[in-house]
Amino acid sequence: MSSVAVLTQESFAEHRSGLAQQQVKVAALNSEEENDPPTYKDAFPPLPEKAACLEPAQEPAGAWSKIRPIKASVITQVFHVPLEERKYKDMNQFGEGEQAKICLDIMQKTGAHLELSLAKDQGLSIMVSGKLEAVMKARKEIVARLQTQASATVAIPKEHHRFVIGKNGEKLQDLELKTATKIQIPRPDDPSNQIKITGTKEGIEKARHEILLISAEQDKRAVERLDVDKVYHPFIAGPFNKLVSEIMQETGTRINIPPPSVNKTEIVFTGEKEQLAQAVARIKKIYEEKKKKTTTIAVEVKKSQHKYVIGPKGNSLQEILEKTGVSVEIPPTDSSSETVILRGEPEKLGQALTEVYAKANSFTVSSVSAPSWLHRFIIGKKGQNLAKITQQMPKVHIEFTEGEDKITLEGPTEDVNVAQEQIEVMVKDLINRMDYVEINVDHKFHRHLIGKNGANINRIKDQYKVSVRIPPDNEKSNLIRIEGDPQGVHQAKKELLELASRMENERTKDLIIEQRFHRTIIGQKGERIREIRDKFPEVIINFPDPAHKSDIVQLRGPKNEVEKCTKYMQKMVADLVENSFSISVPIFKQFHKNIIGKGGANIKKIREESNTKIDLPAENSNSETIIITGKRANCEAARHRILSIQKELADITEVEVSIPSKLHNSLIGAKGRFIRSIMEECGGVHIHFPTEGSGSDTVTIRGPAQDVEKAKKQLLHLAEEKQTKSYTVDLRAKPEYHKFLIGKGGGNIRKVRDNTGARIIFPTSEDKDQELITIMGTEGAVKEAQKELEALIKNLDNVVEDFMVVDPKHHRHFVIRRGQVLREIADEYGGVMVSFPRSGTQSDKVTLKGAKDCVEAAKKRILEIIEDLEAQVTIECTIPQKFHRSIMGPKGSRIQQITRDYGVQIKFPDREENPAPATEPAMQENGEESGEGKEAKETDPTSPKKCDIIIISGRREKCEAAKEALQVNIQVPAPELRSDVISITGLAANLDRAKAGLLERVKELQAEQEDRALRSFKLTVTVDPKYHPKIIGRKGAVITQIRTEHEVNIQFPDKDDENQSQDQITITGYEKNTEAARDAIMKIVGELEQMVSEDVMLDHRVHARIIGARGKAIRKIMDEFKVDIRFPQSGASDPNCVTVTGLPDNVEEAIDHILNLEEEYLADVVDNEAMQVYMKPSAHEESKAPSKGFVVRDAPWAAGNNEKAPDMSSSEDFPSFGAQVAPKTLPWGPKR
Repeated sequence: MSSVAVLTQESFAEHRSGLAQQQVKVAALNSEEENDPPTYKDAFPPLPEKAACLEPAQEPAGAWSKIRPIKASVITQVFHVPLEERKYKDMNQFGEGEQAKICLDIMQKTGAHLELSLAKDQGLSIMVSGKLEAVMKARKEIVARLQTQASATVAIPKEHHRFVIGKNGEKLQDLELKTATKIQIPRPDDPSNQIKITGTKEGIEKARHEILLISAEQDKRAVERLDVDKVYHPFIAGPFNKLVSEIMQETGTRINIPPPSVNKTEIVFTGEKEQLAQAVARIKKIYEEKKKKTTTIAVEVKKSQHKYVIGPKGNSLQEILEKTGVSVEIPPTDSSSETVILRGEPEKLGQALTEVYAKANSFTVSSVSAPSWLHRFIIGKKGQNLAKITQQMPKVHIEFTEGEDKITLEGPTEDVNVAQEQIEVMVKDLINRMDYVEINVDHKFHRHLIGKNGANINRIKDQYKVSVRIPPDNEKSNLIRIEGDPQGVHQAKKELLELASRMENERTKDLIIEQRFHRTIIGQKGERIREIRDKFPEVIINFPDPAHKSDIVQLRGPKNEVEKCTKYMQKMVADLVENSFSISVPIFKQFHKNIIGKGGANIKKIREESNTKIDLPAENSNSETIIITGKRANCEAARHRILSIQKELADITEVEVSIPSKLHNSLIGAKGRFIRSIMEECGGVHIHFPTEGSGSDTVTIRGPAQDVEKAKKQLLHLAEEKQTKSYTVDLRAKPEYHKFLIGKGGGNIRKVRDNTGARIIFPTSEDKDQELITIMGTEGAVKEAQKELEALIKNLDNVVEDFMVVDPKHHRHFVIRRGQVLREIADEYGGVMVSFPRSGTQSDKVTLKGAKDCVEAAKKRILEIIEDLEAQVTIECTIPQKFHRSIMGPKGSRIQQITRDYGVQIKFPDREENPAPATEPAMQENGEESGEGKEAKETDPTSPKKCDIIIISGRREKCEAAKEALQVNIQVPAPELRSDVISITGLAANLDRAKAGLLERVKELQAEQEDRALRSFKLTVTVDPKYHPKIIGRKGAVITQIRTEHEVNIQFPDKDDENQSQDQITITGYEKNTEAARDAIMKIVGELEQMVSEDVMLDHRVHARIIGARGKAIRKIMDEFKVDIRFPQSGASDPNCVTVTGLPDNVEEAIDHILNLEEEYLADVVDNEAMQVYMKPSAHEESKAPSKGFVVRDAPWAAGNNEKAPDMSSSEDFPSFGAQVAPKTLPWGPKR
């Protein structure tokens, strides 16, 4: 073994303290030189002569013999692993392999230095050097990783396990480190008492010994419970708990007496057996003695005076007990009893009784007569007036009772008298200069007196400097109270009565108008309703909130004017009803443009002549229905004209079929599934069923003659099946197979229908179940169709892989736009996967993978696309560059729609940032024309600019159609122009559709604007800032719930904004919602106002124990006692001050509970601190000021007035003892 000594700051301090002891005697003789530094010889005595070394028994001379040894900070320990316990026994690999890797890893992890060597018995010797902590950690790692492990169990009582674990598991960790073992203790819910120890035999024995020692120590401790009548608890505790504290201190036993509020008689003792027995004996003696000697008397004390006898926190009762040795028993607060029982020795009861009456009468209750309407003036704004009195006399409690003409004062007699005088003076002054009056106004007029957002009532208050109190709507009270300066009260009364009389002569009438007409009557930006109001200025017209879905419009004003306005509005509504008749006309999509006519001429003519509104579906919509709105007769005429245009253009016939009305619903099917399938199958004919409940059996079929006849046959056949016997089967197939099963143009499914006679219905995009296919018909037909479809589906499930050749020049068309064309092929042909070769490779081989039929169909489709690409042409469309962005639409949406609809590609030119003026001549250089010499041709000024030309590629007919679609442009004026005009340019045929779409969007925006205005109603609530955190709640939980429940926004004042009123909370939303949210907030404030806060001094060392892990323990206490407990923040002026808030009784009980916990936990803290003394450096070393260095007198370098200190870097002054040895880092030690 070897050891290395290093001079550390701590060991140097010890070294100095060792030297200092030698100077004690000298210092005592000469007190004047007490602070002088030691001499150089004293501090550094010379080494003994050589002769001294020859006598081993002789002590070394000088002060060196008495210097304390320097403590080494680096230690070295050797561990031996016997051969039979070695994990790695391969002798050929010593110094390499797994064993060496583990040693290097241990060195890196712990910072200790390891050296390995083999003993003669082939055991492994490991020398570990480093700091104590690093060596211990390395030892544990060596045992775990280089030594084979054994295990053993030790049984100790379950209740002793926690003492083995220790606080936060520290004891267990320390034990594992010391013994280099792994100790497993069963969980608390596990009934086993066996502790498992894993490690070396030696380590297991050590750990087992330590665990048994801990258990033996705990066996000496005991717990005992003693049942003592509750009435004798005060005698055992003693005044202010002095007696019980004294017993606890003397015996070292913890004694827990339940607080008065807890109805338990059991006293619990905890401690070592002998000391515990002493404590129990002493308390039993007190109990027996008091039982024999004490007697009781009962006296009557007014219930209201009981609290004075108890005193704050029960102090008065403790004072009586201290003075007289008599316990005073007060009945509980929820009891009506006024009997107080005094228990004690007979000769002391009289003195105690005097004390009780003195305490009871030390406080008095008085009242001051003051009209209830003056109470709020006495209190003042935010309690300012009352605060002046309460600050002077904090012990006086002043209570105002609503509706009573008196103020109650309670407190010490002298203070109450002074406060009473001050309040009486205040009341007298207010009565002299204030007045009030009450007027009766029917409550239905109250909201009109208040006005919109309180406009009327606020004006009266400000003008006459009065307070007007109008009862809330839910009270249904007619009484309005006006308070303030007598003259102002009189004038306000006069004005309010005039307003009320004017309202009594008014009439309110409810007009029922369907809500759908409200927006039309109001008009764009309220223009039409403004005209009505200008016509009837004395009538107030109120429309209901759109969200309420109400049809009632309220008119209020003079009787005659209301009647006139009613007639006018009824006539307006009648016209609207007459003009709002609507019919839908299905017209084949291809004829819509003919109905519109060139430049919209046809549709415009029909609209003007029939006086109707005609709405056509958007060009990119799948709808074929044209909606006509207006008077019934006019709508019918317009419908007839539109149908006649369609009839002229195509061979359109109309057939009426009679089908019993009871079958109509089943023929239409769920959400029109069945009838839609017939319409699609028969070339898109229109089938119109009569309205439900009309009783009509007539069904109208319209379309090309051949398709109408086909649809008629199918309808009649289906109706016959429904009447006779209908059979239905559901079949399931992946949605990607549906398009393939249907086939192009419905070819595949038509074949199955023709073969079997069954109807097959596929799900639409709106249906929830996208896999469900329904087969309808006779049982035989359905089963046959099912068999055919199942065979097709089975065939689709057989996946094959095929190849085809596609010229590389066409590859880009299939893969651009993230492979959109390939995705469309996959959707249409049962999810077939098409893989094109990577770009850059010259391969023309394309791979197709999927169901055999789908692959074949996909190949056919790809060949069709290639044929289309071969037949492509490119045309130019000239549109000025400034319109390009609007043509593209937001994020290119409009241009994408056109490319999809017409199957073309559209390329826009590069943008020209600063186009040169057309008139600018070509640049010249040295008198010659720029470009290719003089022969360069001049550009034609009439030819279109390159930046205006849009290139369209595709089949010629499709390119022409796309070009026509591009030539419509909508220009919105810039915001700074403040213009209301939007320009639409393009082909006349497209203008009307564009205009109709724009007007519809304008209507939607106006509706949104109206709703936004209603939603922005603001309401302000005044709440004391101290309640704001409680209203917000933990992590905003309370305020978030109010916001969500009432759909409002609640804004609290900014604490940093000095200009902003800190007590104003702003609520924004619909008016009714804001009022509901305000009521919810005020309810919380009401509850908070009843609460009190008390500070309790708790030793800061037990705060963490009381709070518990993640606040679990403190939350449990807060929930149990229904209080809020706040602990001081770090850096607080008083770290022991804890604030408890809640209802008074709850606060008292919570404080008692916390104080009991403090008492219990403090004993543990004291024990722990006593242990820490041995583990931490002494306090004087920690707090010592920075050292100025070690100073000596009469040093050699000071001779001859040479004050220069020796040069520590000089080899002459400090010669070395030899060459420096390089440290060894190899784990297997030095080479031999």
